[in-house]
Amino acid sequence: MKLATYNVNGINGRLEGLLRWLAEAKPDVVCLQELKAPQEKFPSREIERAGYGAVWHGQKSWNGVAILARAQEPRETRRGLPGDLDDSHSRYIEAAVDGIVVGCLYLPNGNPAPGPKFDYKLRWFERLHAYADELLELEVPVALVGDFNVMPTELDVYKPERWLDDALFRPEVRAAFADLAAQGWTDAIRHLHPHERIYTFWKYFRNSFARDAGLRIDHFLLSPSLRDRLTTCGVDKFARGWNHTSDHAPVWIELDDR
Repeated sequence: MKLATYNVNGINGRLEGLLRWLAEAKPDVVCLQELKAPQEKFPSREIERAGYGAVWHGQKSWNGVAILARAQEPRETRRGLPGDLDDSHSRYIEAAVDGIVVGCLYLPNGNPAPGPKFDYKLRWFERLHAYADELLELEVPVALVGDFNVMPTELDVYKPERWLDDALFRPEVRAAFADLAAQGWTDAIRHLHPHERIYTFWKYFRNSFARDAGLRIDHFLLSPSLRDRLTTCGVDKFARGWNHTSDHAPVWIELDDR
């Protein structure tokens, strides 16, 4: 299985690039973030014509997540992260595909920090931590996939000294990610490439992409049984170089079928 994540930064405005990437990369399962479209505006017909079934959790102008599965319909198992009935943000959707539970998430950015948005990010992390522990107790293959808005280590950010006060790199956030992984999850990209600088996001300005001044904020956290099936991974940087594309590149891993 080729499992991918892609923060599309507006699915309708960048649909052409998404469909082009799907045709070229042919992932089996894709987690999308930042749809920036209400539920009824998701381009389901175009996605279906591309050969993918989909479940999605939309929101007008902001957020939004989706799971696509090639040549099949993903079976939705959860919509929204538990723990706060008043949280209206569309940031989590979960589905079963080929015996794997896939949780697609878009963790809050949290800037400016400190402040209410940063507090919300930490609370969301606490809810994710609690729910992820429940998923592990099920002892089924699970992948938590998406834009975590966290650079876990200095290896994951260009010039880390410039990001010390940013909500994506503050010690509280990095500690929350480390605590989550310590439950028993494996950071797939870092597991396969423990010492390599790998980026998945480049800002639009200051020629960041051409200079490779990037961040690694799109992650795959794998339960123990999936870690044993992990074979390879990659970042499709070529898609970040297209015109009118997202500031993220698609990221993928491959799992064997045992």
